[in-house]
Amino acid sequence: MSLTLKILIGLVAGLAVGVAVSASGSATLHALPAYIEPIGTIWVSALRMLVIPLVVSAILIGVTSLPDSRSIGRVGSRALVTFLLVLLAAATYSVIVAPIALSQLTIDPVAAASLKAHAESASGDAMQSAQKLTTFTQWFVELVPTNPVKAAADGAMLPLIVFTLLFGLAVTQLGAESRAHLMRVVVGVYEASLLLMGWVLVAAPLGVFALSVPLATRLGLAAAGAVAYFVGAVSTMCIGFIAALYVVAWLVGKQDMRAFARAIAPAQAVAFSSRSSLVSLPALLQAAAELRLPVSIRSFYLPLAAATFRTGSAIHIPFAVLFVARLYGVDLSSQQLVTVVLTAVLTTFTVPGIPGGTIIVMVPVLMAVGLPVGAIGLLLGVDTIPDMFRTTTHITSDMATASILARLEPADAAIMDGT
Repeated sequence: MSLTLKILIGLVAGLAVGVAVSASGSATLHALPAYIEPIGTIWVSALRMLVIPLVVSAILIGVTSLPDSRSIGRVGSRALVTFLLVLLAAATYSVIVAPIALSQLTIDPVAAASLKAHAESASGDAMQSAQKLTTFTQWFVELVPTNPVKAAADGAMLPLIVFTLLFGLAVTQLGAESRAHLMRVVVGVYEASLLLMGWVLVAAPLGVFALSVPLATRLGLAAAGAVAYFVGAVSTMCIGFIAALYVVAWLVGKQDMRAFARAIAPAQAVAFSSRSSLVSLPALLQAAAELRLPVSIRSFYLPLAAATFRTGSAIHIPFAVLFVARLYGVDLSSQQLVTVVLTAVLTTFTVPGIPGGTIIVMVPVLMAVGLPVGAIGLLLGVDTIPDMFRTTTHITSDMATASILARLEPADAAIMDGT
């Protein structure tokens, strides 16, 4: 039995137990979630424990791996700019559309208040302090942390990411020997964090069950309806963005829309079924050959994009954060929404290649705006369908942006195989 199926079973069982407890009216049964919930809390704590070493090491590896040869450097620099622009557009689209989509989701105000009060009591003052309104100037100034270690301890992920990016750029300027020694340690931290993350995910079915029981107890049948609504809404948003990418490939990439759709369809089918951008890469390269994209784009950009470019995650993360906020009856300020967008864009580069990777990197985004991290158990349990649409969005974005970058390549670099 796959881990995904086990997690789904854990979620369904937890929701069923919680709804049964909620409907029972028994004081004895209503005490049951208090004994189960600590198991879920421990599992979430284990995930949070790994977030900082995983995110920091992944960013450092990504920054220091940027190519420096002339031709590849040209494509690499353009790729980075393209990544950031498209990810920013995707996250902004999500933040704008999500409130409209979620306005149709009805949550009992009493149940939401109960969830919010429980989350605040469980997290102490962290949730309340993170939601205090600050001026834009103060928010901007605090992006550069005076103490990166304190930022990490406080869960201030966006300042920590800014520091890590700057540190990574500094590392690229070190001598070859010093840089190699340092990066061996960083790569070791990253690989050990991934290994430990795998161990933590083995316990995911139990953790998701333990988190779902108290949630369903407080929300009753509304919990199941909210989850189903989330799956449908976030999947629909991915479909909408995929349609926009076709238009971008046509208008900006100057691709014939029918030829583009025909060429990319096999890669999309692989992505949808496998939920893996890297597994889709061979079909993506074949599509690039059919569209006669330059060799430089096919040999460098598409493998880089398949490994690091997560457009679907930039849509999913803000939407999921706003879903959690609505579930818990929390109103996010405009400054917090900006934080969600920026943190989501940057953390997409750290999505590990494991089931539920996008949900796991939601932890720092939730922490950045003071929302309860325990909600990821609910999202992880139903991530299979959204992940299919996310991955399809990833590779469609890869090909659309490849079409754009192909037009920027000089004539001597745009030599096609067999021509």
